[in-house]
Amino acid sequence: MLSFKRTILAAACATALIAPGAAMADVKFGFLGGFTGPIESLTPPIAEGAKLAAKHVNDQGGTSAGNISFVTGDTTCADATKASDAADRLVNSEKVVAIVGALCSGATISSANNAAVPGGVVMVSPASTSPALTTLDDKDMVFRTAPSDAYQGEVLARLLRSKGIDTIAITYVNNDYGKGFGAALEAAFKAEGGKVAANEAHEDSKADYRAEIGSLESSGAETLVVLAYADGSGQTIIRQAIESGNFTTFVGGDGMVGDKLVGAIGGDKLNGMIATKPGTPDIPGAGAFDMAAKDAGLDPKAVFAAQSYDAAFLLALALEKNGGKQEGLNAALRSVASAPGETILPGEWKKAKELIAAGKDINYEGATGSHEFDKAGDVPGVIVEMTVKGGKFEEVGPAK
Repeated sequence: MLSFKRTILAAACATALIAPGAAMADVKFGFLGGFTGPIESLTPPIAEGAKLAAKHVNDQGGTSAGNISFVTGDTTCADATKASDAADRLVNSEKVVAIVGALCSGATISSANNAAVPGGVVMVSPASTSPALTTLDDKDMVFRTAPSDAYQGEVLARLLRSKGIDTIAITYVNNDYGKGFGAALEAAFKAEGGKVAANEAHEDSKADYRAEIGSLESSGAETLVVLAYADGSGQTIIRQAIESGNFTTFVGGDGMVGDKLVGAIGGDKLNGMIATKPGTPDIPGAGAFDMAAKDAGLDPKAVFAAQSYDAAFLLALALEKNGGKQEGLNAALRSVASAPGETILPGEWKKAKELIAAGKDINYEGATGSHEFDKAGDVPGVIVEMTVKGGKFEEVGPAK
């Protein structure tokens, strides 16, 4: 188990974590994640990705304003009030200059609306994929390094049709993530000539979903698409559907890709399950991150870990470009992420710092893409196919 996870849990998700190489916290970044709740098994590697970026910065001299440390906040993923409270603490009490996160889309929206945007703090989410973020009135303060589910829904629809799946039933968790993903998948699957026999919401954190499963089964579909979370409703729904013999094939989105899900239900029962998640393209930045992650004991393929590295490293670059100032960090973020400029790969902090000091433009080419942010702060990305094999999720390759 990653040491970062042990540290966070021991500190009850509220202690400032100083990255290696920093004798004292000089520049505070916030990290908002679901350390408890329906994605608690997915969050630690994502946090570790951000920590690795800080380590690379601090080990190569830090920013001009000082070394980076992280202050964490637990959004629980499912509780908008707790997400807002966590963000408020980071922005108004801890005085962070930027935030990596949140992870769940609803938590990001709540954190942005109630704390970060009013406080003038830039957020870069590595995992919030709801299309709702695209139209958020965020004053250009909210960005993300993962592609929108508007795109992932299209890719998943094509993938299922390519496998000869003609009819599906969809159940989605009733929040911003689930609603957006469910709507995108339904529209895309129909456009591909498929039939969506049912598309129904469910509430998270229930002990019994047999009524919902029965309603979905009555649609006649044999394939159930579960757009929820691996540690929450998604796990319970699949387990109870298997126990009742309701469906023969299961499909998930990125929120379901976790080996804890397989371990809880059984690899033999989930063998062949299909899923998608944002992945890593075949680019130089991906190779640089893979090597650095493996050296640090981090799985480079962990869900959203690479996107988290990119979010933290980009914020550090933007802070350097902006002379250590919080105001105007959003414009600096767009500058360091966009061509033209000298290419900067993951880990190349010293090179970037020297170029910025010399007045040169830089262009970060990250672990998960070029991150040329559009007007809404969105980025294009790569969606990969996952499948359960040998008792764990394995990456099949890019899903077209």
